[in-house]
Amino acid sequence: MGDSYMDPGVPDRRSAGRYLWWLATSQGGRVAVGATYGSVWMIGLTLPPYLLSRAIDDGLVPGDSGALVGWTAALLGAGVFNAWLGIMRHRTMTRVRMDATFRTVRVVVRQAVRLGATLPRRVTAGEVVTIGMSDVTMMSRTLTMTGPGVGGVLACLVVAVLLLSVSPVLAVVVLLGVPLLALLVGPLLGRLQHAETAYRERQGALAGRFVDIVGGLRVLSGLGGKDAYAARYRRDSARVRDEGYRVGAVTSWIDALGLGLPALFLAAVTWLAARLAAQGSISVGELAAVYGYVAVLVVPVSFFVEGGYDLSRGLVSARRVVRFLDLEPEVAPGEGESGTRAGSVPDAVPVPGEALREAPSSPSPLRDPASGVEVAPKSLTALVGSRPSDASDVVDRLGRFTASNATWGGIRLDEIPLSRVRERILVADNEADLFAGTLRDIVAGRGGPDEESIDAAVHAAVARDIVLGLPDGLDSRIDAQGRNLSGGQRQRVRLMRALLADPEVLLAVEPTSAVDAHTEAALAARLRAARTGRTTLVTSTSPLLLEHADTVYYLVDGRTAATGTHHELLHAQPGYRALVSRGADDGPYPHEKEPVR
Repeated sequence: MGDSYMDPGVPDRRSAGRYLWWLATSQGGRVAVGATYGSVWMIGLTLPPYLLSRAIDDGLVPGDSGALVGWTAALLGAGVFNAWLGIMRHRTMTRVRMDATFRTVRVVVRQAVRLGATLPRRVTAGEVVTIGMSDVTMMSRTLTMTGPGVGGVLACLVVAVLLLSVSPVLAVVVLLGVPLLALLVGPLLGRLQHAETAYRERQGALAGRFVDIVGGLRVLSGLGGKDAYAARYRRDSARVRDEGYRVGAVTSWIDALGLGLPALFLAAVTWLAARLAAQGSISVGELAAVYGYVAVLVVPVSFFVEGGYDLSRGLVSARRVVRFLDLEPEVAPGEGESGTRAGSVPDAVPVPGEALREAPSSPSPLRDPASGVEVAPKSLTALVGSRPSDASDVVDRLGRFTASNATWGGIRLDEIPLSRVRERILVADNEADLFAGTLRDIVAGRGGPDEESIDAAVHAAVARDIVLGLPDGLDSRIDAQGRNLSGGQRQRVRLMRALLADPEVLLAVEPTSAVDAHTEAALAARLRAARTGRTTLVTSTSPLLLEHADTVYYLVDGRTAATGTHHELLHAQPGYRALVSRGADDGPYPHEKEPVR
């Protein structure tokens, strides 16, 4: 189990069945042990009827107390041994299930990390939650059939052989009847798989809608859309309920047949054996043995039905997992890969077989040919776009979150291993996730900064009031996505986290959009000071922040229309002046004020 969590291996994604087979063969030794225990345990169930028949015929009927005691002791020993086998079988199969669960969870998490920024654009949060909570459990249960399933087949053959020594007629009935019972449930398993697929799809979509509603509840309330979304959620929930009823109807029939058919079969064979005993064809002891043998068959037949049921549901879950694993990131992270990278544009495809190149060894300029933006090293650069999306698109390209011809020190970004890019270039998105935990853990990341560094980041992000306002300061608990913080506080916490990471290149999207003017002025000055000697790019239309930039790029329709300092662009570009002054027209510098130091 530990190995599967640390190194799950490479899954077989060719089909749902192959994925389940991979889960089984990845722990082949344990599965083989479980199958051995299950087989011996199942065959061991046939011993008590045989020993009971010998005790009756050799000890009870002739009145031989010695034989009766001997066969009774053998019966007790067989029962104890079989109980031990049952315990070991259950323990082993529990380990098989847990290994499969952790293996799939690790594979899914690894794929989520690989997808990166592509994940929220291709998969809803609800679907990921459904895979992580429900599908892994369904697939793990499927592997349980590897133990008693093999043993069930062997037990049926052993019983048939034992019955052959009693009555060929009974042996033929068992050999033909057991497969017939399993086949009778087959059509229902097909219906269950179809109904289960539709149910799980709707369930995932509904979970995604629930996550969206919870995440945007404040916005929905402010816009008056809470009732509309609630009505839509109730409608979708009713559809999921109806699909659940369909699944439940099929499941109830499978459960009923799984219990009822073996019982009817037991009654039919017992009646036939009683007739043979009445005719003198078999002895009383053999009649008791036949009843015991057929009663034992109820166990493997029930396992066959249950195993088919679990397999049907496991295939549905495996299809969802395989579909998730088949997703490709818009920017391929494959270190050492060759050929076309997923998401590359036609003129951005590296030569097949070309090795990836090392990142620049020293601070170097970042250049985006699509917009004409060039971020000089060790400087503060600002982007001002006539449309907010224009500036954020440049950041996505320079941060290698979308395919482009962007370069770093003259080297194309998509020719550099993605891990190296992520180590040195950090995109601080205004909507970046905040995970639940203490404020200290949220901002510290994996670097483990000291108190002095944390205090400096708190100061630079103008977040002292946040720390002092929380009951336990930096050790206060923060809800997922910072729900117990205001919008401005969340923004400053994100900036604090980015500053503590201290990347060589920081690309910050609207880092001051949610704070008041006084806080924004202080934040702009402190950001400049905190990033001295490092490369920083910000997107903003705030004159308080633009005042501190070394270079400002004014973008129109995604292209650079003008470049210069903030003051130079105010003089030379009316469009820029109107944009950053936010519609004010009382002179060329309506926004200008003494910067806060």
